[in-house]
Amino acid sequence: MKTYLTYDDVNIIPKYSELKSRDKVDLTTRFTKNTILTIPIVASPMDTVTELDMANEMMDWGGVGVIHRFQSIEKQARMMKSLHYEWDRYFKPIPGITDGTERTLETEWQEWWDSSIRHWNSPPTKSDWDDLKERFFFADSMIHDEKIWSKRPLCAAVGVNGDYLERARELVWNGCNVILIDVAHGHHKNVGEAIEEIKKDISGVEVIAGNVATAEGVRFLCEQGADAVRVGVGNGALCETRIRTGVGVPQVSALLDAVAVADSYDTPVIADGGVRTIGDVCKGLGCGADTIMLGSLLSGTKETPGEIEKVGEWPNEQLFKKYRGSASRDSKGNDKNVEGNHKVIPYKGKVKRILHDIRDGINSSCSYVGASNISEYHSKVEFIEVTDAGQVEARPHLLVD
Repeated sequence: MKTYLTYDDVNIIPKYSELKSRDKVDLTTRFTKNTILTIPIVASPMDTVTELDMANEMMDWGGVGVIHRFQSIEKQARMMKSLHYEWDRYFKPIPGITDGTERTLETEWQEWWDSSIRHWNSPPTKSDWDDLKERFFFADSMIHDEKIWSKRPLCAAVGVNGDYLERARELVWNGCNVILIDVAHGHHKNVGEAIEEIKKDISGVEVIAGNVATAEGVRFLCEQGADAVRVGVGNGALCETRIRTGVGVPQVSALLDAVAVADSYDTPVIADGGVRTIGDVCKGLGCGADTIMLGSLLSGTKETPGEIEKVGEWPNEQLFKKYRGSASRDSKGNDKNVEGNHKVIPYKGKVKRILHDIRDGINSSCSYVGASNISEYHSKVEFIEVTDAGQVEARPHLLVD
């Protein structure tokens, strides 16, 4: 019987590097066959992770948020329409580039100020100003690169039963250009038929499919026409699939097997699940994944859906937000095929702090192996298997009890 490895079982070997600065690493990567990201991070289509606020923030950072399907078609389509409007407003090459008008941060701020007074009878806040500065300068850097702005994904999830085709049509009508088929077991006849139906019915849309954890599963989805495959079964932070069913494959081995097949079809791989640290994000990319899908790392932030819950009284009050697995009883609303759980977790503030740390971690990991971009990182990363003692050594010693 073959031994399969997960993130804790391996470390990346440092190598000779000539990078002058970690900040010069190019993190541009493929999300699907025809869309790209400037940071290899995807916010998971979970109902406690990605709605409009998270999708907007991910877009601002160069990643993508997949709007979840656990809501009405109308509500999901409205979110997509709003996201598409934000893309048009901030990231398409319009002012000062194509029409000859001057576009500055000051003119954008004045427009925002006027709009706030007109619609809400109050001026924007300092927080609005900080957000605008980040968005403006990121957008301005993207505007000059047609390869980037013309291939940005707007993504939402559907299932494979019931109204999935109607949902996909409505999403695409409102600006979506990538549909993600969101099911636990992607190596299934229904998934293959859904890929075929969506691509046949809706011209030009790309389809991501999964989840799978074997080379055979990846080959099946690629043969059915998937434009990216999502890899990971039974490894989510609140997933109980392996406990309740005994099914799953440790993520490092699953990714290595998946990438070997996906590369032969020129199909990007999305590593989904098993991530507990930023180091795990780097290891997932080192396995050859093009992007990493995150749920728990982004959970509990301001941009996630749900209310902030307060416990206790000031000055000792604590803040929390709810996080749950997509197959949890809490999410499903019934007891059928439950394979997930839910938890209330400490409130983490704005997600941009986490995204900043993730980006810095990937940049540093690239520097350690001498890679100036994601493609080089794929080719240069080598893993070593570590013992239990090596896993303990990897943690900050003074913080280990």
